[in-house]
Amino acid sequence: MEFLLELLTEELPASHIRSAREQLEAGFRQELGAARLAVDGLRTLATPRRLVVVADIASGQEDKDQVVTGPPLSVAKGPDGTLTAAAKGFARAQGVDESRLEAVRTARGEYIGFRRTAKGAATADLLGTIVPRVLGALSFPKMMRWADSPFRFSRPIHGLLCVFGGSVVETSFEGLKAGDTTLGHRIVSPREVKAADFAGYTSGLEANGVIVDDAGRKAMILSQIDGHLSPLKADLLPDQDLLDDLTLNVEHPLVVFGSFPEAYLSLPLEVLSTAMREGQKLFSVVREKKQLPHFLGVADAADDAKGLIRAGHERVLRARLADARFFWDRDRKVPMARRAAGLKDVVFQEKLGSYDDKVQRLKKLVAYVCDKIEAPKIRKDAVEAAGLCKADLLAEMVKEFSGLQGRMGGLYAKQEGYPAAVSQAVYEHYLPQSLDDPSPSSPAGAVLSLADKLDSIVGVMGVGIQASGSSDPFGLRRNAQGVCKVILDRKFRFSFGRLVDKVLSVYGDRLSVGREEAKKACLDFFEGRIRFILEKRGFRYDLVGAALGPGIDRMYDVLLRVQALDALKSSPLFEPFILMARRVNNILRGLPPGKVNPDLFVEKEERELYSTFSIVRTNAQSMLARGDYARAQSIMFKLQPALNNFFDKVMVMDEDKKVRQNRLGLLQSVQKMLAGIADYSQVVVEGDKPGRARA
Repeated sequence: MEFLLELLTEELPASHIRSAREQLEAGFRQELGAARLAVDGLRTLATPRRLVVVADIASGQEDKDQVVTGPPLSVAKGPDGTLTAAAKGFARAQGVDESRLEAVRTARGEYIGFRRTAKGAATADLLGTIVPRVLGALSFPKMMRWADSPFRFSRPIHGLLCVFGGSVVETSFEGLKAGDTTLGHRIVSPREVKAADFAGYTSGLEANGVIVDDAGRKAMILSQIDGHLSPLKADLLPDQDLLDDLTLNVEHPLVVFGSFPEAYLSLPLEVLSTAMREGQKLFSVVREKKQLPHFLGVADAADDAKGLIRAGHERVLRARLADARFFWDRDRKVPMARRAAGLKDVVFQEKLGSYDDKVQRLKKLVAYVCDKIEAPKIRKDAVEAAGLCKADLLAEMVKEFSGLQGRMGGLYAKQEGYPAAVSQAVYEHYLPQSLDDPSPSSPAGAVLSLADKLDSIVGVMGVGIQASGSSDPFGLRRNAQGVCKVILDRKFRFSFGRLVDKVLSVYGDRLSVGREEAKKACLDFFEGRIRFILEKRGFRYDLVGAALGPGIDRMYDVLLRVQALDALKSSPLFEPFILMARRVNNILRGLPPGKVNPDLFVEKEERELYSTFSIVRTNAQSMLARGDYARAQSIMFKLQPALNNFFDKVMVMDEDKKVRQNRLGLLQSVQKMLAGIADYSQVVVEGDKPGRARA
């Protein structure tokens, strides 16, 4: 039967809508599952004024067989097997005939009891308590109160529609009783809309100016955009985030086409597009990556017959572009080097000094990284870029449009005639700011990005500040993901641990946390981030865990290891090998490290295992040195027959202590070699409990 819920509110921000939809889906799935209600096709939809849940839910719980136990059997029956007063009293209290009593075996022993069928509750009755519980659990980054109620929510709530199987659910939320009506578009058609099912709900709202499905609204936006741009043979400057936000910001999208004076085209595209996006949420119109004197906006309206919306956008945009041109002309009068000198007066973090202190550290760090990746040709440019990369923090343009940090520095450096490699490195050193962003395209930019982000992470964690839950004021997670992405995209294979050591050393005595403690905290933090990234890329969690086993010192190698495991997981040799590796681990668990002496071998099988191991190890070492984990892990399969023969024919725990310790030492050598490639104990095979690997 169909379930439909709508919470009508005042305008919600796009970020709150996304959060609410995730919480609603998770909350209803959990509550319906706990209530033993079969559910199918549960989904959430949203507009800026309504949060919607629709699903097919069983009409009620299935009847459930129950066993009701009474007193222990020894108390319930006498020596002759007749029921005692205790058993008869239990039957009377439960309202069952004594003939239905029987012996029931439980984990605690035998009891007298009976079996009955508990009739399942009706879904409509259960929804009466589930709905307010799920809605009441919603939380947002910023919450507000209104009137005299202590209740807090993202925005004031105006209505609750809740129907199941065509009938209103008897429920309420924060004083609002559920009904089967809602309201149309607040401007286009704010009339009452009655809905007994989802089809009637969507069609009724569409007739009154509301497109409930955000996919439908996005399609309308793109269609209207194409209609405006096709005659111009132009394109939108790609901005998926803005498109997604605008889709959630309107109930009935209207794309508005406007223009601005061509004189402002002398400004860089970055400045023009940012001036349009920030504040007004306008799209830039480009042809061959060059700005045209036009923009596109999305309004929540049916039409703009009098052109008032367009005129309003044009008026505000002209003022913003006039400001931007003033900042552009004024900023270029101050050389980058002079502006960089002023960073001594700009605090980076109260315990970590000024931005000039950060710049001096970055110069040392980029030089170090260039040496480690054997890129001496970019060393000079990378160091020069490090000295300039924060100068635009003092530029008027960046003070007005903070999203242009770095990019304006690169543009100003280019205007001043700095080498292209320097200006480009400055321009892109904030990249990537998310996993969807590209990494810096230039080698110097990649090195500077890596150094800048790692300097911030190590410094902040070195003064005892950690990211916890939803609190991450210094963007540690974002920066860490940026570091990981640069390393993976650029295939850097230097020692990450030593780079962290270098960052700690250039901080000197500024950090309040001990170096070893700070280093461990950083490496643990990065391990969590690289795990998140690889799982997000679609690798199985257990294979990621196995690839992380040897550590993250060569972070790019973690990717190579998980790729190799993923490629080999379907091999018929893979699962038997995993089980054999576990057997080795189980035998050696808790034993102190030992050594192997070939002269102490007694049996042919142990000599054969040692010989195979030696050959495999020699071949694998050269493969691992060049990062060929696929072949290295594949060659490990050659140990399988020799290990099988060893376990079949050789008594590992021999009575002779020297022989026993030598055999354990041989297995420890095998274990050590395997551990350098992957932690195979993390791999889940058929028969393991879901979500857990066996040691």
